[in-house]
Amino acid sequence: MKASSFPSRKQSARFLLVFLVLAIATAKAQDWVRTGTNLGAQKIRLAAADFKMVGNDPALSNAQQTFNQVLFADLTNAGIFDMVSKSMAPAVMPGSPQEINLAQWNAPPANAAMVAFGAISVQAGRDIVFGWLFDAKSTQSPQVLGLQYNEAAGPDTARHIAHEFADAIIARLGGGIDGIAESKIFFVSDRTGAKEIWEMDYDGANQHQITHLGQICLSPRISPDGGRLAFSELTPRGSNIRLYSINLDRMVSSPIHDGTDFSPAWSPDGNNLAFSSSRTGDPEIWISSASGFNLRRVTAYRGPDVSPVWNPKTGTQIAWISGRTGLPQLYIMESDGTNVQRMTDGGYATSPSWSPNGQFLTFAWSRHYGPGAPGGQDIYVMDIASRRWIQLTHDIGRTDFPSWSPDGRHIVFQRTTHGHSEVWTMLADGTEQHALVKTANSRMPNWSWK
Repeated sequence: MKASSFPSRKQSARFLLVFLVLAIATAKAQDWVRTGTNLGAQKIRLAAADFKMVGNDPALSNAQQTFNQVLFADLTNAGIFDMVSKSMAPAVMPGSPQEINLAQWNAPPANAAMVAFGAISVQAGRDIVFGWLFDAKSTQSPQVLGLQYNEAAGPDTARHIAHEFADAIIARLGGGIDGIAESKIFFVSDRTGAKEIWEMDYDGANQHQITHLGQICLSPRISPDGGRLAFSELTPRGSNIRLYSINLDRMVSSPIHDGTDFSPAWSPDGNNLAFSSSRTGDPEIWISSASGFNLRRVTAYRGPDVSPVWNPKTGTQIAWISGRTGLPQLYIMESDGTNVQRMTDGGYATSPSWSPNGQFLTFAWSRHYGPGAPGGQDIYVMDIASRRWIQLTHDIGRTDFPSWSPDGRHIVFQRTTHGHSEVWTMLADGTEQHALVKTANSRMPNWSWK
Protein backbone atom coordinates (compact mmCIF):
# COMPACT_ATOMS: atom_id res chain seq x y z
CA MET A 1 0.00 0.00 0.00
CA LYS A 2 1.39 3.40 -0.92
CA ALA A 3 1.26 5.90 1.95
CA SER A 4 0.46 9.57 1.82
CA SER A 5 3.46 11.89 2.09
CA PHE A 6 4.44 14.96 4.06
CA PRO A 7 5.52 18.15 2.35
CA SER A 8 8.82 19.51 3.62
CA ARG A 9 8.44 22.16 6.30
CA LYS A 10 10.78 24.39 8.24
CA GLN A 11 10.61 24.32 12.04
CA SER A 12 11.63 27.21 14.31
CA ALA A 13 15.24 26.93 15.51
CA ARG A 14 14.23 27.05 19.15
CA PHE A 15 12.39 23.75 18.80
CA LEU A 16 15.66 22.12 17.64
CA LEU A 17 13.65 19.23 16.27
CA VAL A 18 12.61 19.05 12.66
CA PHE A 19 11.12 16.16 10.75
CA LEU A 20 10.76 15.85 7.02
CA VAL A 21 8.89 12.95 5.51
CA LEU A 22 8.93 12.77 1.73
CA ALA A 23 6.74 10.73 -0.60
CA ILE A 24 7.70 7.08 -0.85
CA ALA A 25 8.29 5.57 -4.26
CA THR A 26 7.45 1.98 -3.39
CA ALA A 27 6.01 -0.01 -0.52
CA LYS A 28 9.55 -1.17 0.29
CA ALA A 29 11.26 2.20 0.75
CA GLN A 30 10.53 5.46 2.49
CA ASP A 31 12.73 8.46 3.04
CA TRP A 32 14.46 9.33 6.28
CA VAL A 33 12.59 11.39 8.83
CA ARG A 34 15.06 14.26 9.07
CA THR A 35 15.99 15.65 12.48
CA GLY A 36 17.82 18.65 13.86
CA THR A 37 20.67 20.07 11.80
CA ASN A 38 20.63 16.88 9.72
CA LEU A 39 17.80 18.30 7.63
CA GLY A 40 18.64 17.52 4.03
CA ALA A 41 22.19 16.42 4.90
CA GLN A 42 23.96 13.08 4.80
CA LYS A 43 24.57 11.19 8.02
CA ILE A 44 27.90 11.87 9.69
CA ARG A 45 30.32 8.97 9.26
CA LEU A 46 31.45 8.23 12.79
CA ALA A 47 34.01 5.75 14.13
CA ALA A 48 34.10 4.57 17.75
CA ALA A 49 37.51 3.16 18.60
CA ASP A 50 37.71 0.57 21.35
CA PHE A 51 38.77 2.37 24.51
CA LYS A 52 42.24 1.52 25.77
CA MET A 53 42.69 -0.26 29.11
CA VAL A 54 45.03 1.49 31.51
CA GLY A 55 46.17 -0.58 34.51
CA ASN A 56 45.77 -4.20 35.54
CA ASP A 57 42.82 -4.20 37.95
CA PRO A 58 40.97 -7.56 37.71
CA ALA A 59 37.68 -5.75 37.02
CA LEU A 60 39.10 -3.71 34.17
CA SER A 61 38.62 -6.20 31.35
CA ASN A 62 34.86 -6.59 31.97
CA ALA A 63 34.44 -2.84 32.39
CA GLN A 64 36.23 -2.16 29.10
CA GLN A 65 34.23 -4.78 27.20
CA THR A 66 30.92 -3.45 28.52
CA PHE A 67 31.86 0.16 27.83
CA ASN A 68 32.94 -0.49 24.24
CA GLN A 69 29.87 -2.57 23.41
CA VAL A 70 27.40 -0.09 24.92
CA LEU A 71 29.03 3.00 23.40
CA PHE A 72 29.01 1.53 19.89
CA ALA A 73 25.40 0.34 20.27
CA ASP A 74 24.20 3.71 21.59
CA LEU A 75 25.79 5.60 18.70
CA THR A 76 24.40 3.09 16.20
CA ASN A 77 20.90 3.28 17.71
CA ALA A 78 20.90 7.09 17.56
CA GLY A 79 19.88 6.91 13.91
CA ILE A 80 21.86 9.99 12.86
CA PHE A 81 25.27 8.42 12.15
CA ASP A 82 26.80 6.28 9.45
CA MET A 83 28.82 4.11 11.83
CA VAL A 84 32.18 2.70 10.74
CA SER A 85 32.07 -1.06 11.16
CA LYS A 86 34.56 -2.47 13.64
CA SER A 87 35.92 -4.61 10.81
CA MET A 88 36.77 -1.48 8.82
CA ALA A 89 38.32 0.47 11.68
CA PRO A 90 42.10 0.56 12.19
CA ALA A 91 43.28 -2.17 14.57
CA VAL A 92 44.50 0.35 17.16
CA MET A 93 43.25 1.68 20.49
CA PRO A 94 44.36 5.30 20.89
CA GLY A 95 44.04 6.17 24.57
CA SER A 96 44.85 9.88 24.30
CA PRO A 97 45.04 12.69 21.73
CA GLN A 98 48.78 12.10 21.47
CA GLU A 99 48.20 8.49 20.37
CA ILE A 100 45.67 9.00 17.58
CA ASN A 101 46.58 9.22 13.91
CA LEU A 102 43.60 10.96 12.34
CA ALA A 103 44.80 10.35 8.77
CA GLN A 104 44.63 6.63 9.53
CA TRP A 105 40.94 6.94 10.46
CA ASN A 106 40.02 9.27 7.64
CA ALA A 107 41.55 6.99 5.00
CA PRO A 108 39.81 4.00 3.37
CA PRO A 109 38.25 1.70 4.38
CA ALA A 110 37.15 3.59 7.51
CA ASN A 111 36.65 6.98 5.80
CA ALA A 112 35.60 8.42 9.16
CA ALA A 113 34.61 12.07 9.47
CA MET A 114 34.57 11.88 13.28
CA VAL A 115 36.33 9.56 15.73
CA ALA A 116 35.40 8.80 19.35
CA PHE A 117 38.23 7.32 21.42
CA GLY A 118 39.71 7.27 24.90
CA ALA A 119 40.91 5.26 27.86
CA ILE A 120 39.32 3.41 30.77
CA SER A 121 40.83 2.42 34.09
CA VAL A 122 39.73 1.10 37.48
CA GLN A 123 41.44 2.76 40.45
CA ALA A 124 40.59 2.43 44.15
CA GLY A 125 37.15 1.03 43.40
CA ARG A 126 36.26 3.71 40.85
CA ASP A 127 35.77 3.56 37.09
CA ILE A 128 37.68 6.37 35.39
CA VAL A 129 37.09 7.19 31.74
CA PHE A 130 38.68 9.83 29.52
CA GLY A 131 36.77 10.28 26.27
CA TRP A 132 37.40 12.44 23.21
CA LEU A 133 35.62 13.19 19.96
CA PHE A 134 37.87 14.41 17.14
CA ASP A 135 37.16 15.74 13.66
CA ALA A 136 39.16 13.31 11.50
CA LYS A 137 39.36 15.79 8.64
CA SER A 138 40.72 18.71 10.65
CA THR A 139 44.42 19.45 10.76
CA GLN A 140 44.32 22.54 13.00
CA SER A 141 41.84 22.08 15.89
CA PRO A 142 40.40 18.57 15.65
CA GLN A 143 39.01 18.26 19.19
CA VAL A 144 35.22 18.50 19.35
CA LEU A 145 34.71 16.99 22.82
CA GLY A 146 36.93 16.08 25.74
CA LEU A 147 35.27 14.62 28.84
CA GLN A 148 36.30 12.83 32.03
CA TYR A 149 34.17 10.51 34.16
CA ASN A 150 35.01 9.27 37.67
CA GLU A 151 32.33 7.12 39.31
CA ALA A 152 32.19 4.42 41.98
CA ALA A 153 32.68 1.04 40.32
CA GLY A 154 29.67 -1.23 40.15
CA PRO A 155 28.01 -3.76 37.85
CA ASP A 156 26.37 -1.00 35.78
CA THR A 157 28.92 1.81 36.09
CA ALA A 158 30.74 1.23 32.80
CA ARG A 159 27.40 0.95 31.04
CA HIS A 160 26.17 4.19 32.62
CA ILE A 161 29.32 6.12 31.66
CA ALA A 162 29.06 4.82 28.09
CA HIS A 163 25.47 6.11 27.95
CA GLU A 164 26.59 9.52 29.20
CA PHE A 165 29.44 9.81 26.70
CA ALA A 166 27.21 8.64 23.83
CA ASP A 167 24.55 11.22 24.72
CA ALA A 168 27.21 13.95 24.81
CA ILE A 169 28.36 12.99 21.30
CA ILE A 170 24.79 12.80 20.01
CA ALA A 171 23.91 16.22 21.44
CA ARG A 172 27.04 17.81 19.93
CA LEU A 173 26.64 16.32 16.45
CA GLY A 174 22.84 16.05 16.31
CA GLY A 175 21.76 19.67 16.44
CA GLY A 176 21.79 20.06 20.22
CA ILE A 177 19.04 17.49 20.76
CA ASP A 178 19.79 15.35 23.81
CA GLY A 179 20.35 11.65 23.21
CA ILE A 180 18.12 8.93 24.67
CA ALA A 181 20.76 6.52 26.01
CA GLU A 182 19.86 7.43 29.60
CA SER A 183 16.09 7.40 29.06
CA LYS A 184 13.72 4.73 30.40
CA ILE A 185 10.77 2.77 29.06
CA PHE A 186 7.88 1.55 31.22
CA PHE A 187 5.64 -1.31 30.16
CA VAL A 188 3.22 -3.99 31.33
CA SER A 189 4.40 -7.59 31.71
CA ASP A 190 2.69 -10.74 32.99
CA ARG A 191 5.92 -12.73 33.47
CA THR A 192 5.26 -13.06 37.24
CA GLY A 193 1.69 -14.26 36.73
CA ALA A 194 -0.05 -10.88 37.17
CA LYS A 195 0.01 -7.87 34.88
CA GLU A 196 2.47 -5.55 36.64
CA ILE A 197 4.38 -2.43 35.61
CA TRP A 198 8.04 -2.90 34.66
CA GLU A 199 10.90 -0.54 33.81
CA MET A 200 13.91 -0.94 31.49
CA ASP A 201 16.65 1.07 29.83
CA TYR A 202 15.91 2.44 26.37
CA ASP A 203 17.70 -0.54 24.75
CA GLY A 204 15.87 -3.24 26.73
CA ALA A 205 18.56 -3.77 29.38
CA ASN A 206 18.03 -3.77 33.16
CA GLN A 207 14.42 -4.92 33.10
CA HIS A 208 12.93 -4.87 36.58
CA GLN A 209 9.50 -4.95 38.18
CA ILE A 210 8.03 -1.74 39.61
CA THR A 211 4.61 -2.69 41.01
CA HIS A 212 3.80 -5.76 43.11
CA LEU A 213 0.04 -5.39 43.47
CA GLY A 214 -1.12 -8.78 42.21
CA GLN A 215 -3.82 -7.02 40.21
CA ILE A 216 -4.15 -6.01 36.56
CA CYS A 217 -2.03 -2.90 36.01
CA LEU A 218 -2.35 -1.10 32.67
CA SER A 219 -1.36 2.08 30.81
CA PRO A 220 1.80 3.18 32.66
CA ARG A 221 2.63 6.87 32.21
CA ILE A 222 5.78 8.38 33.69
CA SER A 223 5.69 12.02 34.83
CA PRO A 224 7.75 14.68 33.02
CA ASP A 225 10.25 14.84 35.89
CA GLY A 226 10.55 11.03 36.01
CA GLY A 227 9.57 10.93 39.68
CA ARG A 228 6.01 9.59 39.54
CA LEU A 229 4.27 6.84 37.65
CA ALA A 230 0.53 6.94 36.94
CA PHE A 231 -1.29 3.83 35.77
CA SER A 232 -4.66 2.10 35.79
CA GLU A 233 -5.31 -0.67 38.31
CA LEU A 234 -8.16 -3.05 37.51
CA THR A 235 -9.68 -4.72 40.57
CA PRO A 236 -12.97 -6.54 41.26
CA ARG A 237 -14.34 -3.14 42.34
CA GLY A 238 -13.46 -1.40 39.08
CA SER A 239 -10.58 0.51 37.52
CA ASN A 240 -8.81 3.39 39.25
CA ILE A 241 -5.84 5.66 38.58
CA ARG A 242 -2.95 4.80 40.93
CA LEU A 243 0.31 6.61 41.60
CA TYR A 244 3.74 5.17 42.32
CA SER A 245 6.69 7.26 43.49
CA ILE A 246 9.87 6.33 41.64
CA ASN A 247 11.86 8.47 44.08
CA LEU A 248 10.38 6.80 47.18
CA ASP A 249 10.08 3.35 45.56
CA ARG A 250 6.54 2.83 46.82
CA MET A 251 2.89 3.45 46.09
CA VAL A 252 1.55 6.85 47.14
CA SER A 253 -2.00 7.79 48.00
CA SER A 254 -4.42 8.63 45.22
CA PRO A 255 -8.18 9.25 45.50
CA ILE A 256 -10.59 6.44 44.67
CA HIS A 257 -13.47 7.81 42.58
CA ASP A 258 -16.79 6.33 41.55
CA GLY A 259 -16.98 4.76 38.12
CA THR A 260 -14.15 3.44 36.01
CA ASP A 261 -11.04 5.61 35.50
CA PHE A 262 -8.32 4.57 33.08
CA SER A 263 -5.66 5.77 30.55
CA PRO A 264 -3.95 8.55 32.55
CA ALA A 265 -1.72 11.13 30.84
CA TRP A 266 0.51 13.79 32.41
CA SER A 267 0.44 17.44 31.39
CA PRO A 268 3.89 18.74 30.35
CA ASP A 269 4.27 20.72 33.60
CA GLY A 270 3.41 17.64 35.68
CA ASN A 271 0.61 19.46 37.50
CA ASN A 272 -2.39 17.73 35.91
CA LEU A 273 -3.61 14.35 34.73
CA ALA A 274 -6.02 13.77 31.86
CA PHE A 275 -7.85 10.44 31.85
CA SER A 276 -10.98 8.69 30.69
CA SER A 277 -13.77 8.09 33.19
CA SER A 278 -17.21 6.51 33.03
CA ARG A 279 -18.42 8.15 36.24
CA THR A 280 -21.26 9.86 34.32
CA GLY A 281 -22.17 6.64 32.49
CA ASP A 282 -20.40 7.22 29.18
CA PRO A 283 -16.56 7.27 29.06
CA GLU A 284 -15.49 10.91 28.79
CA ILE A 285 -12.20 12.81 29.06
CA TRP A 286 -11.59 14.40 32.45
CA ILE A 287 -8.74 16.43 33.92
CA SER A 288 -7.65 16.50 37.55
CA SER A 289 -4.73 17.83 39.54
CA ALA A 290 -1.74 15.48 39.80
CA SER A 291 -3.02 14.37 43.20
CA GLY A 292 -6.44 13.51 41.75
CA PHE A 293 -8.49 16.50 42.90
CA ASN A 294 -10.08 19.55 41.17
CA LEU A 295 -11.92 17.37 38.65
CA ARG A 296 -13.39 18.81 35.49
CA ARG A 297 -14.94 17.15 32.46
CA VAL A 298 -13.79 18.30 29.01
CA THR A 299 -15.89 16.10 26.69
CA ALA A 300 -19.64 15.39 26.77
CA TYR A 301 -20.63 13.38 23.71
CA ARG A 302 -22.42 10.10 23.26
CA GLY A 303 -19.84 7.44 22.46
CA PRO A 304 -16.61 6.56 24.31
CA ASP A 305 -13.84 9.14 24.64
CA VAL A 306 -10.56 7.51 25.67
CA SER A 307 -6.73 7.59 25.52
CA PRO A 308 -5.99 11.31 26.05
CA VAL A 309 -2.44 12.66 25.51
CA TRP A 310 -1.18 16.22 25.93
CA ASN A 311 0.75 18.23 23.39
CA PRO A 312 4.16 18.23 25.15
CA LYS A 313 5.29 21.43 23.46
CA THR A 314 2.34 23.68 24.26
CA GLY A 315 0.48 21.93 27.07
CA THR A 316 -2.73 23.46 25.72
CA GLN A 317 -3.95 20.70 23.41
CA ILE A 318 -5.11 17.13 23.94
CA ALA A 319 -5.32 14.36 21.37
CA TRP A 320 -7.64 11.45 22.09
CA ILE A 321 -9.77 8.71 20.57
CA SER A 322 -13.54 9.13 20.26
CA GLY A 323 -16.33 6.89 19.06
CA ARG A 324 -18.85 9.72 18.75
CA THR A 325 -19.28 9.13 15.00
CA GLY A 326 -19.18 5.32 15.13
CA LEU A 327 -15.81 3.60 14.85
CA PRO A 328 -13.02 5.14 16.99
CA GLN A 329 -11.31 8.11 15.33
CA LEU A 330 -8.40 10.38 16.24
CA TYR A 331 -9.29 13.88 17.47
CA ILE A 332 -7.52 16.90 18.93
CA MET A 333 -8.93 19.74 21.06
CA GLU A 334 -7.88 22.49 23.41
CA SER A 335 -7.46 21.32 26.99
CA ASP A 336 -10.70 23.12 27.94
CA GLY A 337 -12.66 21.03 25.41
CA THR A 338 -12.97 23.67 22.69
CA ASN A 339 -11.81 23.64 19.05
CA VAL A 340 -12.49 19.94 18.48
CA GLN A 341 -10.97 18.62 15.24
CA ARG A 342 -11.29 15.15 13.76
CA MET A 343 -7.94 14.01 12.31
CA THR A 344 -8.63 10.58 10.74
CA ASP A 345 -11.06 9.99 7.89
CA GLY A 346 -12.24 6.47 8.66
CA GLY A 347 -11.08 3.06 9.75
CA TYR A 348 -10.37 2.24 13.40
CA ALA A 349 -7.84 4.40 15.28
CA THR A 350 -6.32 3.84 18.74
CA SER A 351 -3.55 4.91 21.12
CA PRO A 352 -2.20 8.34 20.07
CA SER A 353 1.16 9.73 21.19
CA TRP A 354 2.35 13.28 20.54
CA SER A 355 5.87 14.03 19.27
CA PRO A 356 8.08 16.12 21.59
CA ASN A 357 8.01 19.10 19.22
CA GLY A 358 4.21 19.03 19.02
CA GLN A 359 4.22 18.72 15.23
CA PHE A 360 3.28 15.06 14.80
CA LEU A 361 1.01 12.38 16.22
CA THR A 362 1.76 8.69 16.05
CA PHE A 363 -1.10 6.25 16.54
CA ALA A 364 -2.35 2.78 15.66
CA TRP A 365 -4.80 2.58 12.78
CA SER A 366 -6.74 -0.04 10.86
CA ARG A 367 -7.44 2.08 7.79
CA HIS A 368 -9.74 -0.50 6.21
CA TYR A 369 -11.65 -2.00 9.12
CA GLY A 370 -14.09 -4.87 8.94
CA PRO A 371 -14.39 -8.53 7.92
CA GLY A 372 -12.29 -9.24 4.84
CA ALA A 373 -10.76 -5.75 4.78
CA PRO A 374 -7.20 -5.57 3.42
CA GLY A 375 -4.32 -4.76 5.73
CA GLY A 376 -4.28 -4.78 9.51
CA GLN A 377 -3.58 -2.51 12.43
CA ASP A 378 -0.33 -0.61 11.91
CA ILE A 379 1.54 2.37 13.33
CA TYR A 380 1.20 5.68 11.51
CA VAL A 381 2.61 9.20 11.89
CA MET A 382 0.48 12.23 11.01
CA ASP A 383 1.57 15.84 10.50
CA ILE A 384 -0.89 17.92 12.53
CA ALA A 385 -0.96 20.97 10.26
CA SER A 386 -1.54 19.17 6.96
CA ARG A 387 -3.19 16.00 8.30
CA ARG A 388 -1.04 13.99 5.93
CA TRP A 389 0.25 10.68 7.20
CA ILE A 390 2.77 7.95 6.57
CA GLN A 391 2.54 4.27 7.47
CA LEU A 392 5.48 2.97 9.52
CA THR A 393 4.75 -0.75 10.02
CA HIS A 394 3.68 -3.21 7.35
CA ASP A 395 2.53 -6.82 7.79
CA ILE A 396 4.40 -7.56 11.03
CA GLY A 397 1.32 -8.45 13.07
CA ARG A 398 -1.04 -6.26 15.06
CA THR A 399 0.81 -3.15 16.28
CA ASP A 400 -0.46 -0.76 18.93
CA PHE A 401 0.45 1.67 21.74
CA PRO A 402 3.20 3.71 20.04
CA SER A 403 5.16 6.13 22.24
CA TRP A 404 7.68 8.76 21.13
CA SER A 405 11.20 8.90 22.49
CA PRO A 406 12.22 12.21 24.14
CA ASP A 407 14.46 13.07 21.16
CA GLY A 408 11.62 12.50 18.69
CA ARG A 409 13.80 10.20 16.56
CA HIS A 410 12.40 6.87 17.79
CA ILE A 411 9.08 5.20 18.55
CA VAL A 412 8.47 2.25 20.87
CA PHE A 413 5.37 0.13 20.29
CA GLN A 414 3.58 -3.12 21.00
CA ARG A 415 3.64 -5.91 18.44
CA THR A 416 1.29 -8.89 18.75
CA THR A 417 1.56 -12.05 16.67
CA HIS A 418 -0.29 -15.32 17.30
CA GLY A 419 -1.61 -13.93 20.59
CA HIS A 420 1.87 -13.10 21.95
CA SER A 421 2.69 -9.44 22.68
CA GLU A 422 6.20 -7.96 22.60
CA VAL A 423 7.73 -4.49 22.95
CA TRP A 424 9.53 -3.24 19.83
CA THR A 425 11.31 -0.07 18.82
CA MET A 426 12.04 1.67 15.51
CA LEU A 427 13.30 4.92 14.10
CA ALA A 428 10.60 7.51 13.48
CA ASP A 429 10.65 6.75 9.74
CA GLY A 430 9.75 3.11 10.40
CA THR A 431 13.20 1.64 9.78
CA GLU A 432 15.47 -0.32 12.15
CA GLN A 433 12.62 -2.24 13.76
CA HIS A 434 13.70 -4.69 16.44
CA ALA A 435 12.39 -6.27 19.63
CA LEU A 436 13.25 -4.96 23.10
CA VAL A 437 11.17 -7.38 25.18
CA LYS A 438 10.11 -10.85 24.11
CA THR A 439 9.65 -12.40 27.55
CA ALA A 440 6.10 -13.51 28.43
CA ASN A 441 3.49 -10.98 27.23
CA SER A 442 4.76 -7.41 27.28
CA ARG A 443 2.66 -4.47 26.19
CA MET A 444 1.67 -0.80 26.48
CA PRO A 445 5.18 0.79 26.46
CA ASN A 446 5.67 4.40 27.53
CA TRP A 447 8.93 6.28 26.94
CA SER A 448 10.17 8.70 29.60
CA TRP A 449 10.14 12.44 28.87
CA LYS A 450 13.92 12.68 29.21
